[in-house]
Order: sequence, then structure tokens, then C-alpha cells
Amino acid sequence: MSRLRQTKRTTIYDLAELAGTSASAVSAVLNGNWKKRRISSQLAEKITRIAEEQGYALNMQASLLRREKSHIIGMIVPKYDNRYFGSIVELFEEMARARGLFPIITCTRRDPQLEVEAARTMLSYQVECLIATGATDPDRITEICAAAGVRSFNLDLPGALAPSVISDNFAGARELTRRILFNCEQRLGKKEPLLFVGGRGSDHNTSERIRGFRQAHAELGVTVVEDHILACGYAPEKAEKALDELAVRSKTLAKGMFVNSTISLEGVMRWIRRSGHLDDRNLVLGCFDWDPFVSLLGNSIEMVRQDVPGMLKTVFEIIESGSSKPVLIQVPPLIPETETS
Repeated sequence: MSRLRQTKRTTIYDLAELAGTSASAVSAVLNGNWKKRRISSQLAEKITRIAEEQGYALNMQASLLRREKSHIIGMIVPKYDNRYFGSIVELFEEMARARGLFPIITCTRRDPQLEVEAARTMLSYQVECLIATGATDPDRITEICAAAGVRSFNLDLPGALAPSVISDNFAGARELTRRILFNCEQRLGKKEPLLFVGGRGSDHNTSERIRGFRQAHAELGVTVVEDHILACGYAPEKAEKALDELAVRSKTLAKGMFVNSTISLEGVMRWIRRSGHLDDRNLVLGCFDWDPFVSLLGNSIEMVRQDVPGMLKTVFEIIESGSSKPVLIQVPPLIPETETS
């Protein structure tokens, strides 16, 4: 049998196609668990031979076939460009190594196709489980992992088919909005409707934060202005563009803002300094994200810090329990006191 043209790494799905069997059967053979799955010795030999012919991670497979578990754990993340995802990656590595596991991490740039490719590649390296962090389609990743007999877990954004550990976005946004509105009253003399800037309205976290934003306004007797909810995406330039467009539509702009990430906050601050529409000395800001450098911007910006240690601790507890039940666990975020500028 000729080797497949090596334009990309061979995966268990390629081997399954060549062997005329399922990806889960290939995974069981390469993991050395084929007898437990009642796979025939003839099929096991065929899969092993094809894997060798295709040059499928031969050195790794030789090691894996000598032991039951690979002790490899995988994680996909959408971005490395803020402290939140950076802290997840750093602490995940530390906690995995403390448990005798070897962590593999890759960034998928919020691209559904890259997420699928990353999941399949990690499965070809025989990860024992995969954590999908902020995935655009976590259920698709769960289905791919399940076909290979591998457990998956969702972090930051939930799915319906695997255990999910996320922040309590509604409660965090509700409390942050309340604080911004009270700060408006103290600094501007009255509570007035806030702007909501950043995030994708289609994702769970943003929709829950908008729900908390609305709830806090309602509880304090302030009417939300629908045109002031700018779920424009996370990129700084998208926040700038959304505010430019709002400034064209509106004669007056709110002086209180709920900003949905430090990435969006970068765009907001650039817009404030560039546009001249608002005096930043009279702005009241809050951000559903955390970075210590924000205190240097002034304005006593309120911040929500997601509890990364608590979230990862919960994920590893679920992994170690052996459970795959698709539960949703929401970890309360932290809202530190602001530093006065």
C-alpha cells in the first residue's frame, strides 16, 4: 500500500478510512485496548500495519503500545492576546504537570475549522482527554472525541454534550453594571443608561452578560437604550468602528460604559482619545475582564476578574472523577475593589 501524500499529518480518521473501520476502533488498537473492545486480532494487525506504512507517529505509538495510558492532556484556546486566556494556559500547564500529565496546547483563533483540525491532530497523538476553551462549536469537538473514545470538557464557553465549566457571566455582569451605575450617580450626579461595548451577541457569555446588564438597569429603575448595546465583536478596531457609527447616529453619548473585555477596552480608549466626542475625565467605565495595568489609565475603572484557578480546579476534579455527564458548572467571578487614581 503506498503512503498517502504527506501534505499534512496522518490522523486516525485517515487510518480508519484505509482500514475500512471506525476511528474509535483505530484508537482502541493504537491505545492497546482492542481486546477490551472485542476487536479481532486480524483487524488489530491490519490497523497496526497500515499505521506503520503511513508513518503514523511511529515512535510515539511504539511507546504508547507498551503502556495503557499516554498521560497526555490537550487544550485548545481561541487567543493568547489577553491575560485571561494567557493565565488559563499557564495555570493549566502547571496543574497538568503536577498530576503527572504532559500538556499540549494550541491556539485556534476562534476558527471552527482550526478547532476541528486541532482536535483531530491531538487525538492522533493519543491525548487522554481534551479541554476545549472558548470553542466556537464545542459540541462538534465532543462528537469527534467521543468517536475516538476520548473524553472532552468545555471551559469558558459551554456545550450540551460534555461537562462545561464557565464563569457566572450573568451574576458578574449584573454586579458590574450596578457598580458602574452607582459610580455614575456619585460622579455625574445621576444614574443614566450605560453603553455596552464588545463581544459577540451570538455567544453564550456575551448574551448572559447582556442579560445581567439589563437586569441591573431594571433593578435600579434605569431604562436600557437598545441602540447602546454594541455587541460588535472583541477586536479593538471593531469597538472603535461601532462607537464611530453610534456617534453619527446619536447627538449625545452616554458617559457610562460596560466594556466586555480588555481587548475591546483597548479600542474604546483609542476611540475616546482620537474622537474627542467625550471628555475622558468625566467617563465612568467598567470592564468584564481584568488587567492590573488598567489602573494606570485612570477613571477608577471597575473590573471583573474571572476565577481561573477555581475554574481549572473544577475541570480537573471532573476529569479525576471519571464523569462525562454534560453538566454546567458556573464559577462566580471576582470583582475587586477599584484603585483610586
